[in-house]
Amino acid sequence: MTKAIYFDMDGTIANFYGVDGWLDDLINERTRPYAQARPLVNMNALARRLNNLQKKGFKIGIVSWLSKNGTENFNKAVTETKIAWLSKHLHSVNFDEIKIVPYGVPKSEVVENSNGILFDDEEPNRKNWKGQAFDESKIMEVLKAVA
Repeated sequence: MTKAIYFDMDGTIANFYGVDGWLDDLINERTRPYAQARPLVNMNALARRLNNLQKKGFKIGIVSWLSKNGTENFNKAVTETKIAWLSKHLHSVNFDEIKIVPYGVPKSEVVENSNGILFDDEEPNRKNWKGQAFDESKIMEVLKAVA
């Protein structure tokens, strides 16, 4: 196993789909659900674990998709909003890599180390990953095990 850990955002660490009206917001190119999504895990515990793993040599990254049919301006706004969300909820984590890419792009093709671990709520992304992949329910369990 390579010492790299990647997280999807929407539906994995951010409760994007729990924001009322998220689909209408996407259709109308509003970034509100990206900004208002609540964390799906205890962010303090996650940040501590990630900082400790980085001290042990792990690279920590984000690999997340943009909206399916977003315009260039909306995609730029979504990227800025996602980075702001990370800064708000995981401000103590200095990510080695943040990739926010067009919808559907194979995540293993855009990261530096696709043989690492991926946490993603979408099964096809986990199946297409080259390393180990887990859904969002396993985040803390797996991170404790790799430490």
